[in-house]
Amino acid sequence: MNSAAPAADSAAFCADLVRTNDFPHYAATLFTPAAERRALLALYAFNVEIVRVRDQVSQPLPGEIRLQWWTDMLSGHAHGSAEGNPVAAELLRTIRDFELPVEPLSLLVDEHQFDLYNDPMPTMTALEGYLAATCSALFALAARIMAPPSDAVEHLARHAGLAQGIAQIVANLPRAAAHRQLFLPQQLLASHGCSMEDVFAGKQSSALGAVLDQLVSEAQQHLATAVSLLREVPSSVRPVFLPLSQARADLKNLSRLGRNPFAPQPVSRLRTLWTLWRASRSREFTK
Repeated sequence: MNSAAPAADSAAFCADLVRTNDFPHYAATLFTPAAERRALLALYAFNVEIVRVRDQVSQPLPGEIRLQWWTDMLSGHAHGSAEGNPVAAELLRTIRDFELPVEPLSLLVDEHQFDLYNDPMPTMTALEGYLAATCSALFALAARIMAPPSDAVEHLARHAGLAQGIAQIVANLPRAAAHRQLFLPQQLLASHGCSMEDVFAGKQSSALGAVLDQLVSEAQQHLATAVSLLREVPSSVRPVFLPLSQARADLKNLSRLGRNPFAPQPVSRLRTLWTLWRASRSREFTK
């Protein structure tokens, strides 16, 4: 798409990108007004572009170059016309119209450099820092599109991102292990006597089960805190947190006894849409 492409085409491109690659966030935008929905889709499309860099390169260096382009674009020093990239064009429009801060967007890009390498996540503290700068930041930025920022929203966003992020890490274990990526904290593995090579080999064990149970428990605690904080934020903000309902369903599935942690558990779009619709009508999101 060139720089002369109509803005409507850029908006449609972002919507399709999010619908294809991040359906829970796409579905959540269906419960927001049109103007805010377009901005949210731009933000989520940006996130999709950053997250999928790892899958588009075979070596870290090309990935670093792609991420650097986004860093340069956010700082106003992109090589070539940023307006020629539909996602960049929509994101710049969103930053301008909704006065989004650039720093957390740049930090999100920086944190995803971790994805390009096969270094293990060292500790639970490191994992929480990674998720706070990525998943939590995305919730916080989305919330700023819907209402002015506040400490209450930031607090909610932090717990929401940790809950969703940990759930995604446990759910994505089959794919990560196949790529010899380790988002499970190395320190946590060691404390339960589980080796990295066993994880990469797809070996089920009680030790790995204990690691995953602990992570699921951590996510459930963050989820409970996030849900309890929903009533403290404006009702206009709550739709961006609807993906928490999908995280709750995922965590319930991930905690099933006898579940094979290396067997993918795909969720249909219809099921996701139904889950978010029911949540949108629940007391948690309406009272």
